[in-house]
Amino acid sequence: MSSPRVYVIHENPEWFPPLAAAFEAEGVPVEEILLTDGQIDLSAEPAPGVYWSRMSASSHTRGHEHSKEYTRALLGWLERAGRTVVNGSHVLELEVSKVAQHGLLRDAGFDVPRTTAVFGSAQLKDAARTFTDGQDVPFITKHNQGGKGLGVRRFDSLAEFDAYVDSPEFEAPVDGITLLQEYLTAREPFITRIEFVGGEFVYAVRVDTSAGSFELCPADACEVPAPGSQTIAGAVCEVPGSDAPSAFSVREDVTAAHPLVQQLRAFLAEQRIPIAGVEFMETTDGRHVVYDINTNTNYNPAVEASAPVSGPRAIARFTGGLLAAQYQTAAV
Repeated sequence: MSSPRVYVIHENPEWFPPLAAAFEAEGVPVEEILLTDGQIDLSAEPAPGVYWSRMSASSHTRGHEHSKEYTRALLGWLERAGRTVVNGSHVLELEVSKVAQHGLLRDAGFDVPRTTAVFGSAQLKDAARTFTDGQDVPFITKHNQGGKGLGVRRFDSLAEFDAYVDSPEFEAPVDGITLLQEYLTAREPFITRIEFVGGEFVYAVRVDTSAGSFELCPADACEVPAPGSQTIAGAVCEVPGSDAPSAFSVREDVTAAHPLVQQLRAFLAEQRIPIAGVEFMETTDGRHVVYDINTNTNYNPAVEASAPVSGPRAIARFTGGLLAAQYQTAAV
């Protein structure tokens, strides 16, 4: 049997190199578990170690439609065997459901966007009329199981929305659940993402939304055309190798002492979510709206280059500490 190590459970090998470098720098042994295929001997004991799940809600967009189910099976096996799992089964269910995120955040007292979840497409047009009180006011759609801005579009009229639903361009969500959400305008053209590791504040990231994109994906080359001005889901993705300035930078005025950071820290502790990036927007009418919990957070190179601490290295230290404490041996 292999010596104890940290196992990283995921399905996208392109995201792993910065993490591998961080674990190496911290002297923590690490190994990937790539859940695009494989097998589990259910009568065997899992290898000794600490298991960190960072399964992504957008895995189906990379041809890994079943990876979430594979992860459910694997995490259940690990947890039944008593292995330490960081961001375990309960966190996976939160990652793949914006409905669940919305409910937990609302119940915890955060300001969240007004949202209706619509099952299937037959009632979408009627649901939009109810949502807008029959008025032509802006609103946006999202996929319940998303990431990468999946299904996020702005509509300025019911006729525009009807035409989209009836068109070949209609983007059906993978789980059949479409969210209708109020359109919110940022006070300034950016949103903020707060990173936590081990339940502690790491840094806040300012994400420029002035180009009007609807995606936020710090690690991917995922810049998309702007269907409208910035919204609650709006963000611009850096394209590696381009001459354009990075849309991502450290937001130095948001620190561990910020009231929202303290509130989120308590929330994540209560929900047993050690590693996450949480996004919020400051609106023109003075609201601080929290709208997304990313439990498989990626870290932007431009931010990492200027931040006082490193997100991936913080994860390596945190999981390495769990490993050392459990197996009473220093990471090597």
